[in-house]
Amino acid sequence: MTERAIFFDHIHLVSSDPHAAARWYVEKLGGSITVTVEVRGAPQVVLDFEGATLIIRGQRSGEAVLSRQGLQWGVDHFGFNVRGDLDGYCAELKRKGVVFTVEPMDFGPNLRIAFLQAPDGVIIELLRRKGSR
Repeated sequence: MTERAIFFDHIHLVSSDPHAAARWYVEKLGGSITVTVEVRGAPQVVLDFEGATLIIRGQRSGEAVLSRQGLQWGVDHFGFNVRGDLDGYCAELKRKGVVFTVEPMDFGPNLRIAFLQAPDGVIIELLRRKGSR
């Protein structure tokens, strides 16, 4: 059997306020900030979600960054698998003020999903596969 040549490493977001966005991911979703640095003239915050890395950086000098509005070509969303009760977790997030674009729903016989709005127009899917830990 051959070893896989690549594996998933991180998600990298550009934010109008990377520190505020990072706080949102910590307060709402439970990530932990591991590094805060300046890279190529822009603040950059690295968060950990049990081994999944999320990097949030600010605008660099000379960059023209456009606001995301609605569905676009390219990355649509990223997903987090929820351990335990998806509906209970979503209810807890709503109490924290998180806005859902799709309420928890069954998406086939073995999958339950929900979508929420994160800072900077980012969409996050929360999912729970039947029979997973």
